Amino acid sequence: MAVERTAVNPVTWSLEMGFNQGELVSGHTRTLYVSGQTAMDGDGKPRHDGDMAAQLALSIDNVEAVLGEAGMSLAHLVRLNVYTTDADVLFRHYGVLAGRLGAAGVAPATTMLEVTRLAIPGQLVELEGTAVA
Repeated sequence: MAVERTAVNPVTWSLEMGFNQGELVSGHTRTLYVSGQTAMDGDGKPRHDGDMAAQLALSIDNVEAVLGEAGMSLAHLVRLNVYTTDADVLFRHYGVLAGRLGAAGVAPATTMLEVTRLAIPGQLVELEGTAVA
């Protein structure tokens, strides 16, 4: 059965930021819940200390790797939660994430939260998502 996605946007301001207010998904047969992904290398070592843009890029790479292992891609994301220790700095580099999502043709429902710290010291951003196929 084919997956059908319908954007739900009672307001449209979020489209300028690259996300829908909601994503109605029907016809899906598989759902993947992606644990929080940070800027960790394949050996579990934190990378890019203090560099938000680089951490954001590696975090989305890691999300994409989990999706790929499940036979999915960024195009399957319907929900993305973004946790950061500094929302102001994240906004300056948000184009890194928005560009990757835009290239995949997806605008998942998104929540961004500023937190005191993440589990791994030195990490500035963490991404978790839900994908359907």
